[in-house]
Amino acid sequence: MNDLSRLANFFFETGILQNLKRSGNIFLGSGEQTVASHIFRVVIIGYVMSKIMNADSYKVILMCLFHDIEETRTGDLNYLQQMYIKSDDERALKDLLNGLPIKDEIETILKEYAKLETLEAKIAKDADSLELILFLKEQLDKGNPQAQNWINSARKRLITETAKELCVEIENGRYY
Repeated sequence: MNDLSRLANFFFETGILQNLKRSGNIFLGSGEQTVASHIFRVVIIGYVMSKIMNADSYKVILMCLFHDIEETRTGDLNYLQQMYIKSDDERALKDLLNGLPIKDEIETILKEYAKLETLEAKIAKDADSLELILFLKEQLDKGNPQAQNWINSARKRLITETAKELCVEIENGRYY
């Protein structure tokens, strides 16, 4: 397979995320979201937070954009499923990126993200959590009281003070 063919296959595979539903909503009891729509808002949140916090926006954007990319192969496993199924995310990512010109850069950036030692990794992780909180707040405002319990849990995962302050604004805001 030539390089362009491999790239085309990668692009097709990433399209799976447009149809792959986030699996936790089954337990929440309301709302639908695809992995791609989740990633889109994570990228927006991460980018804006990187600007506010004077971090490397490029790194944050890459972390946010690729943080769930292996789910094209593993699916979106919710917390209950993760108690019984061990997803080989590292292998899935390696196989997904194999032969691509972005392989080394994305593997490096995702290793940094996983360690949560840099400001950029912390921002990207907070962007992921804030996106969930936004989604849950939308469900709460649409009438699902269970969403508040999930917000309370997700809030505890926030790392940066900026994310914690944004969370207060989100919780005091109103979905329209």
